[in-house]
Amino acid sequence: MEVLKEKVEEEEEAERAERAERAERAEKMMRPMEVRKEDTTRTQEMLRDLERKLSEIEVSIPEKSSTFTKDAIDTSKLPLSYQSNTPKEEHLLQVADNFSRQYSHLCPDRVPLFLYPVNECNVPKFVSTTIRPTLMPYPELYNWDTCAQFVSDFLSAVPLPDPLKPVVKEEEKAPPKKYAVKPPRDLTSRFEREQEIKRQEGVKAEEEKRLKQGERLAEQESAKTDPLHGLRVHSWVLVLSGKREVPESFFIDPFTARSYSTQDDHFLGIESLWNHKNYWVNMQDCWNCCKDLVFDLGDPVRWEYLLLETDKPLLSLTEEEDDGTNDDDDAENLGKEDEDKSFDMPCSWVEQIEISPEAFETRCPNGKKVIQYKRARLEKWAPYLNNNGLVCRLTTYEDLECTKILEIKEWFQNREDMLELKHINKVTGLNIDYFKPGHPQALRAHSYTSMQPEMDRVMEFYEKVRVDGLIKREETPRTMTEYYQGRPDLLSYRHVNFGPRTKKLALNSAESNPRPVVKITERFFRNPAKPADEDVAERVFLILDERIQLRYHCREDHLTASKREFLWRTEGDSKGNKIIMTPDMCLSFEVEPMEHTKKLLYQYEAMMKLKNEEKLARHQAWESELEVLEILKLREEEEAAHALTISIYDTKRNEKSKEYREAMERMMHEEHLWQAEAQLDYLAPFLAQLPPGEKLTRWQAMRLKDECLSDFKQRLIDKANLIQARFEKETQELQKQQQWYQENQVTLTPEDEDLYLSYCSQAMFRIRVMEQRLNRHKELAPLKYLALEEKLYKDPRLVELLKVFV
Repeated sequence: MEVLKEKVEEEEEAERAERAERAERAEKMMRPMEVRKEDTTRTQEMLRDLERKLSEIEVSIPEKSSTFTKDAIDTSKLPLSYQSNTPKEEHLLQVADNFSRQYSHLCPDRVPLFLYPVNECNVPKFVSTTIRPTLMPYPELYNWDTCAQFVSDFLSAVPLPDPLKPVVKEEEKAPPKKYAVKPPRDLTSRFEREQEIKRQEGVKAEEEKRLKQGERLAEQESAKTDPLHGLRVHSWVLVLSGKREVPESFFIDPFTARSYSTQDDHFLGIESLWNHKNYWVNMQDCWNCCKDLVFDLGDPVRWEYLLLETDKPLLSLTEEEDDGTNDDDDAENLGKEDEDKSFDMPCSWVEQIEISPEAFETRCPNGKKVIQYKRARLEKWAPYLNNNGLVCRLTTYEDLECTKILEIKEWFQNREDMLELKHINKVTGLNIDYFKPGHPQALRAHSYTSMQPEMDRVMEFYEKVRVDGLIKREETPRTMTEYYQGRPDLLSYRHVNFGPRTKKLALNSAESNPRPVVKITERFFRNPAKPADEDVAERVFLILDERIQLRYHCREDHLTASKREFLWRTEGDSKGNKIIMTPDMCLSFEVEPMEHTKKLLYQYEAMMKLKNEEKLARHQAWESELEVLEILKLREEEEAAHALTISIYDTKRNEKSKEYREAMERMMHEEHLWQAEAQLDYLAPFLAQLPPGEKLTRWQAMRLKDECLSDFKQRLIDKANLIQARFEKETQELQKQQQWYQENQVTLTPEDEDLYLSYCSQAMFRIRVMEQRLNRHKELAPLKYLALEEKLYKDPRLVELLKVFV
């Protein structure tokens, strides 16, 4: 920089001498010419002054990024493009440096531009060359939302050492001196220091106690102001409208994968933006955040570009500017337009992005990612990393120290029980399990505080899958309420009240000791095929009182509905005969009395039908109890096993596919070994029997040929016998197992049956493989024998001696 200043001063002195000589000549010239000369001299002085000021501006180039260290990356294995710059990249850095100096001169109040930070190898690289568009073979990355989610899983937010600068230079630590002066002796009182520590601990304890109070903490947080509001540095993605059916521009936060409107209050301003083609500086005022910004990058007034692009046109001219009045100026500037002032962006220096299927499935680094929020903690795992299928867990806390848990949400994938979400509330003890369609019991959700039977719980079902159309079942220790939809009998509601058990048995013994039913209430949807006075809306079975109450649907033009009550008498007369139906056994209120409803025969038939309905309702309540016990038992087994589903195309995790692939690999290996053996010298064992150096005779050649063919034939027979023996052994073992199963089928447990079926499946697979190998060996053995015979006749050591026999 000092050399540059001296050179500028020398040029200024030379120019002053020239101006003095020109001043003497200018006295003889006309006044207008003197004015033009003075203007030209003044303009040149202004340019030199501007050049001198620009040269004095120093733009700091960051040397080291805070996001990585040399220890974390082995720079010796990186490509050459990471470790050096091409001439075109050096030219681009010079252009960027010149642009940065002019920007700092014209906008001294704005922060320096983020143009060319250093990479892993401490080499400055222009930010646009760091971007390399790559087409990936995963359809999930074609849309912005799933692509942003994939990128956010790989990123981890690390606070900057300086929140006002994107890259901070690390301070160099001075090396420790070998010889140093000892510090002076500490003469402070240890007792006073301990008392001060105790006092500070007491103050800290009082402060923590005060902060734990919820109302005061909320007031402090709401009243707390951010001194760095609007000054922090952040980076995000801008998606411009126009292409790929994007109706309007929007922002994407790369750390959360969330989209925001350009009118959102979270975004306070934009310094610059870039892509793989160019770099633009925002010249608009951000007093109203980003709400009033115009994202037309072709407008040079609002967006100052770094490189002159040739493929993107600027704003269209108005009719007045394009009416052909400036033809003379165009003719004068025709030669200037022919000069190409554009500069193409160099190719990206980064390697092409390659994501293997394993890395794409793993997502987060090492398959796990933890994000700490205020009073919350988010954990993510790759699929199949946890044996229970857990892929995400969100834990919320009551305090800022994250010691008191409020609730936990866990998301699962690939579960055989179709469990999708588990919501655990630590305050109330309520657990809610959500299931995808496909559960054996058609469960949609299960809310409970305990897995013990006859406790408070709510079960929701997929009603289209169930035959009975059950939507929801609510259970308490003394009641059970069920809701239905789409039943042929139009049943919509059933409420069952239970009484105390007479026998003290286990709660899970409803089949042998059901709870006594004391009351059943059923409600029905309106049946348009029946009159409202004959269509039952609600019926109540009072089992202990031996009464049945009916309430019918109300007509559209009426305010009240008909009601009927039956009194059931089980006692007989003195002779043991049943009581005959009497009028006092049916009490009714009819909005419009009908003659046939008053007849005793009609009432008796209706009462007998209702009595059968009562028995059916009690039986259905008992079946509901058994189903609840079955679901609870099934859920306990599913939680203990937490088996995962594996696709048949996943050859790494599917055991059957893995066994088949390994069997095929063994067959290929044996085939390769046979081919390797075939390439060996097949005459070497037989030639070793002859004396060394002795010339072969025709008779010896014939004997060698016959012995070689005989030995090869015997090897083929031995191999066939070996495969046949293994085949018969596996068949006999399978028959023994089948006979054992027939003899002990009645006493087998489900686990023994599963083991037997698994053995049969594996044995049949091995038998099929050996059968295929045996058949293949029988087909290829004659061909191999003929091929060896042909090789013997063409062998250069025997061909002359065996010509006469061909």
